[in-house]
Amino acid sequence: MKIAPGLLLAVSVLAAQTAHDTPDAHILAAKVAAGDDFQNLFQFQCYGPGPGGPRAAAGGAASAGPRTVPQRQPGPPDRSTWYAEPVKVFDNLYFFGQSEYAVWAITTSEGIIVLDTIFDYSVEEEVAGGMKKLGLNPADIKYTVVSHAHPDHDGGAKFLQDHYGTRVVMSPADWDVLDKRTTGTKPKRDMEATDGQKLTLGDISATLYITPGHTPGTVSTVFPVKDHGTPHLAALWGGVGLNRDPESVQTYIRSVRSDSAVS
Repeated sequence: MKIAPGLLLAVSVLAAQTAHDTPDAHILAAKVAAGDDFQNLFQFQCYGPGPGGPRAAAGGAASAGPRTVPQRQPGPPDRSTWYAEPVKVFDNLYFFGQSEYAVWAITTSEGIIVLDTIFDYSVEEEVAGGMKKLGLNPADIKYTVVSHAHPDHDGGAKFLQDHYGTRVVMSPADWDVLDKRTTGTKPKRDMEATDGQKLTLGDISATLYITPGHTPGTVSTVFPVKDHGTPHLAALWGGVGLNRDPESVQTYIRSVRSDSAVS
């Protein structure tokens, strides 16, 4: 069973009320709650750099000496930690992401729009392979809207660009961020999104909104879906994580308020 993020937060709050209010105690509580689920996200969030430097392994004894991050093997993580089966969600919307990171594919009368591209090591199997499993052709991917310049969202864009001629859409600000990156794969600079832009392919128009805060130019997307022929409107918020600096948080809040008014 997957554990909801809200439950993990509740467990962490309870742990904070004890005498063992330490980073290791919070990490251990999250690990106990989640078990073997969300391994990549757990490694990234709980063993990554934090205030005062990298954290020790969850559950490790407190020490006055230097802390070290557990060493990872070079190359992509083991497939068992990230692979997820593709799923048809609505008549015209499919999930082709990993266990912890999403790619959404909108089918139209003239091809496919995908929202985000996950990592470079998983895009071929999850997106290209997943589409073939469900009877779609990855060569029909005409556009990918990359919500923001982080490798779990933009890492697979180069693969789609190189193999299928997919047009890559990002905000100018996040293209600038990506241009400065010196590691990992990245697509050639392509289409620049504008606030309120209509991206139309066949019978579907998706509306793009620039919602900075998570990154300087995060893109959120609103698009129509159908459930057994009944129309609905879906929205994908481009980046939910808050940064530590107050300016980014205030920018995030302004983005939410602005798009609440638009909606």
